[in-house]
This record gives sequence, structure tokens and C-alpha cells, in this order.
Amino acid sequence: MITRLRALAILMLGAVLWTPSTQAQEFNCVVGVNYRALSGSDYSFLDELQERLFEYMNDRQWTNDLFEQEERIDCNLQIVFSEAPSLTSFRARLILASRRPIYGSAQQTQVLTLSDEELQFEYSQGTPLIYQPDKYHPLTSVLDFYAHIMLGYDYDTFDAMGGQPHFEEARRIAELGETSGALGWSSIGGGQSKGELISQILDSRFAPLRQIYFDYHYGMLDHFIDKPDESREKLLTTVLELQTLREDVTRAYYLDQFFAAKYSEIIRVFKGSQEASQAFDALSQSDPAHLSDYSTMMN
Repeated sequence: MITRLRALAILMLGAVLWTPSTQAQEFNCVVGVNYRALSGSDYSFLDELQERLFEYMNDRQWTNDLFEQEERIDCNLQIVFSEAPSLTSFRARLILASRRPIYGSAQQTQVLTLSDEELQFEYSQGTPLIYQPDKYHPLTSVLDFYAHIMLGYDYDTFDAMGGQPHFEEARRIAELGETSGALGWSSIGGGQSKGELISQILDSRFAPLRQIYFDYHYGMLDHFIDKPDESREKLLTTVLELQTLREDVTRAYYLDQFFAAKYSEIIRVFKGSQEASQAFDALSQSDPAHLSDYSTMMN
């Protein structure tokens, strides 16, 4: 099997001169906090939280792998505060997106995009964010969970099922959260919880989608510049597989996340092509939420 770094080396061989390998952190994460919805008190101390979030995500080494600077995962993490039951107690939404490069081009592709509406935690001025992976914390455990989710997604795009260790770690964190009784961790009852997401990712019924993340990125997208017709045919095969998967599962948060990140890119690949009609028929069944967008492929 090709590891993430070997895949990078193969794709970039001859394209750049490699510098001696140095160990670097995994994320290049842009972090933001938005507390404009809060009123009645001075919450400007939350600007400090933004700095602590940045340090927590970017200064930690999350894996034992070697990452070149250019290999760091570009991502955005924003916390949008919605309510403050007290001066130090908050309810908020976490918005997350991660990207990876498309080799052979100067472009990036969005791998993951999601919004977690169930974030509740306490924070007071001067409080450090401490990494304690074996202890549940309402904020840092959420950050740990999504760090490993992003790593799992990213590794899956370079090596089939390559993100397994990170998804397993995310499941362990989710179990800590569910045991604590905290909001947003339960994998029971469907919905779009953290527990539901990792449960589906590791469910054998979604193994075809795990494979598709590799086939889509490493097998199709990374070779699209050199082999556009062949790559488009591969994507059509993928779209037909996704249609079958939609028919086979009833709870499909993980599948919905794929389309949330990829629908606009899929449209660009198929637009005006001879495969557009067949792709539209399949996508209208597997991703009806974006039906009106897919209709533009036919123009």
C-alpha cells in the first residue's frame, strides 16, 4: 500500500526539488471566533480564545509522520457564539473545512466541510487549552475529535483506508463524550452528531465510500490535467457507485458530507461532457439536495 508521504513523493516526482525532510505539525489552520450575537456583557476576552485555538490546532504534533511544510493540511475552523447563559458559559456552532492540493495544478480541492450546531463549553479569561486525550473536556475533546477526523479524511485521499488509525482515535474520543452525557456525541437516533458521523465512517456498509475518497482524489482528480477523458469516465463510475450506496443505506450523514464538499467540483468536471446526462440521472437520485445545481451540467 502507498502511504500518504509516498503518494506525495510519487505525484511530485520530477515536479519539484525535495528539501531534506523535517518534522512539522500537520495543520495550517485558520481560526476565527465570532461573538457578535452575544450582548449584555463585554466578551472581548474571547479574542484571546481565538489565539489559544490557533496554537492548539497548529502547534501540536498530532501524528508520528513527517510532514513537509507544503504538506500541512489547510483548514478553517470558526466558532460562532450564539448564546451565553453566563459570562463564562457558552453555546456555539463550530464550522470546519479542510482542503488538499490537486497535483499537476495550482488548485486545491475541498475534502471536508461541516457545521456542528451542538457546542457547549465554559471559558474564562486566561484559561489555557490543555491537551488531555484521555480525559473528556467540552472544548478540547471537540478539537481533538475534529483534528483526527480531518486527518482521517486527508489520509483516505492518499491511501485507500489510510485514515483508519485517526478515525479509530476519533471514535475513542466520541465514546468519552457519549459516556460523559455531553450534547452532540450520541450515535443513537440518527441526526448529524459527532457520534453519528464517526459511527458511519467506520460502519462496514460505508466501506465503498471510504474507497471512493481514494479513487476520487488520487485516482481521478490528481490525474485530471493529464488524462481528462479517462478521469471523467472514472468519476462517472464513482457517481454510479454512490447511487447504489444511497439505495443501500437509510442513515447517510457521511454520504451527505461527501456531496456537501464535492457537488460543485463534480459539476465542473461533467459540465458540457458526453457523460453529463448519465451523471445527472445518477446524481439526482444520490444527492437530490443539489438537484437544481446539477441541472447546470446539461447547459
